[in-house]
Amino acid sequence: MATSPPFPTCPPSPGNGVLRHPHWWQRRWVRYGALSSLLALSGLVILALVRRQTGTEGFLVGLGLAVLPVPWLIAAFRWLDRVEPGPWRNLVFSFAWGACAAALIAIVANSFATKWIATSTADPASADTLGATVIAPIVEETAKAAAVLLVFLFRRRDFTGIVDGVVIAGVTATGFAFTENILYLGTAFGTDQLTGDRGIASVTAATFFVRIVMSPFAHPLFTVLTGIGFGIAALSAERQHVRRVLVPVCGLLLAMGMHAFWNGSSTFGEYGFFAVYGAFMVPAFALLTWLAIWTRQRELRTVRAELPAYVLAGWLGPAEPLALGSMRARRMARDYARHHHGRPAAREVARYEACATSLAFLRHRGRQGKAGADFVVRERELLDELWRRRNLARPALEYASRAAMPVPVYWGPAPHGYPAMPYPGYPAYNPYRS
Repeated sequence: MATSPPFPTCPPSPGNGVLRHPHWWQRRWVRYGALSSLLALSGLVILALVRRQTGTEGFLVGLGLAVLPVPWLIAAFRWLDRVEPGPWRNLVFSFAWGACAAALIAIVANSFATKWIATSTADPASADTLGATVIAPIVEETAKAAAVLLVFLFRRRDFTGIVDGVVIAGVTATGFAFTENILYLGTAFGTDQLTGDRGIASVTAATFFVRIVMSPFAHPLFTVLTGIGFGIAALSAERQHVRRVLVPVCGLLLAMGMHAFWNGSSTFGEYGFFAVYGAFMVPAFALLTWLAIWTRQRELRTVRAELPAYVLAGWLGPAEPLALGSMRARRMARDYARHHHGRPAAREVARYEACATSLAFLRHRGRQGKAGADFVVRERELLDELWRRRNLARPALEYASRAAMPVPVYWGPAPHGYPAMPYPGYPAYNPYRS
């Protein structure tokens, strides 16, 4: 086994020798502090608004009931993101944006628009209907889409495809639904306090059944369409400017349309809600779930197809591409490292798996001509990350490969035109040749 990288690591170029210090507003702690302050302030304001509308007791009841679906939804999106897991800070930001900033924007804008329509038309009933079916979908989906846009623009390395878009959008919508459910459930509890209703016949029970049991996925389902649009844009080449703008906009419009259709279901007659739920929402949820899982499996196939090139260059062990392309083998590798070396070793193996996956996706985009200008720099960074962790990760992945996939590996004929390694000085080679 080699004890040094296949080629020496070059220090970063100092440019003209002059170190340029960023302005104070460009410093990371300033940006993080400003964003955290904005979200915290939004959270305090939304807390005060919801508590004023529901009362303290109603707020606590709504909070206790609204939190029930949150762990399940977060776990589902995190499971979907296990092939190339993004950093937790992106998920925390997305949830906080949905629960605080997006919810505050929606409450203020929806209330203002509904009151303005009611004043202009002198018809409060029509204003409520128009607000729910037109104003609310536009305002709420735009507010939630802002979080996806921010991650797409400022965390571009973590946003590489459809799964990333689905996860960021879904977690943002989960946070938004959490705050909205507190408001609805707390208000329902207050109504029951006034009328004296209790048990299964109460407004609280009906609201809980509709929002928590039947449709906890509603808001994530809408916003995921926006996330898919941004995911397709992330897969597009940088020169495809029109596509990178139009596809997210189309996804946002679809999210608004689905949201409006769902909100308007109550106007379709006595059984309109159940008809829309059974004939539209459930099939749409099943279709998008299938698409997300299929995309996840496609990512694993990409890992198995792209990493053999780095095996022949000496960066990876022979068994690693197949092991890294199997979630079962990855889990076995982490368990092996944890059993023999402790939890820190398991975390190192997990980090190795994530870097290898990012490397495979980067090479895949590079072969399609969709990689950014920093392709070589990013590739070298990922290779260095792998090389530093190889002593722990390689034995674990080799064990996992033997245990999970004991079938001998045979490299078949190469696809036509398979490219060589993108490093100067290396001869062209065929990663499928024995």
